[in-house]
Amino acid sequence: MPAALHALKDFSDIHINLVGNQALIEAELASKSFDKNRLSITHAEQVVDMDELPSKALRNKRQSSMRLAVNLVKDDVAQACVSAGNTGALMAISKFVLKTIPGIDRPAICTSMPTMKGHVHVLDLGANVGSEGESLAQFAVMGSVLAKAIDGNPKPRIGLLNIGEEEIKGHQRIKDANSLLKLIDINYIGYVEGDDIYKGNVDVVSCDGFDGNIALKASEGVAKMIGFYLKAAFNRNLFTKFIGLLSYPVLKAFKEKVDPRRYNGASFLGLRKIVIKSHGGADAFSFFHAIAEARLEVQKNVPALIAQEVATLLTPQVIEATHNEI
Repeated sequence: MPAALHALKDFSDIHINLVGNQALIEAELASKSFDKNRLSITHAEQVVDMDELPSKALRNKRQSSMRLAVNLVKDDVAQACVSAGNTGALMAISKFVLKTIPGIDRPAICTSMPTMKGHVHVLDLGANVGSEGESLAQFAVMGSVLAKAIDGNPKPRIGLLNIGEEEIKGHQRIKDANSLLKLIDINYIGYVEGDDIYKGNVDVVSCDGFDGNIALKASEGVAKMIGFYLKAAFNRNLFTKFIGLLSYPVLKAFKEKVDPRRYNGASFLGLRKIVIKSHGGADAFSFFHAIAEARLEVQKNVPALIAQEVATLLTPQVIEATHNEI
């Protein structure tokens, strides 16, 4: 709720529809000041639990806040859906209701991560496990489109996550993706390793959802560990506390740069319309950034750009040529 009100205040061009228990929402809003002409409420009778099976949510929760929010996008009442709910359920519902872009087999979860030179877009982050070569190539194309649209980067560098840069390394599906990407007219630079994600020498990293999710969670864990040890080091004694006080501006700048809350808002790329997944434990600051991401993707019309690029680059002739080469 606070994030939505913050977004209304900062972005004069948006309208927000809150989907959930209307009585609870109205009670929460009663003491708040906001533009009532730019906020509406859709009542929902059901809620998708965080541990609920996606198939059960899709089949039995047709009046849930999640389903109704996605329906609003399908019916063009809203241009994007932002949710912090059950990821699997949100993906299943979104794919069923909104469908995928022609030429895209599976939607991918994509988010940006900080690097030494800015940020990098990484996909997939958990929607697909055991992705085949064609899917990994599709992820790369979608990530390239996103980087062009959001970052204004005319030629984003695309890397394929692998256990080494040598051609002989990796699963066969990664090798298949490598062969296909070499035939596609994008700025493909080849295999990248885990540490390359953070060096800033690549703008988009395509990977299987299993690998991407581990990379994301590992980076979040490392960030927390660094924060823990820095705090412990500066709190050791009076002298280190004094040094910490002197270093505060530098530490604050460092924290802001790597703060995962600033990168909240993962896109479900490959759907015909926009769905943004916020971290389940997001605070108001973090959720605001997810709303901001949705607004930006609406402004750039990302799904239409992806559809155009996929139709141009991933033609049947290119796919067939790759199969013949393999």
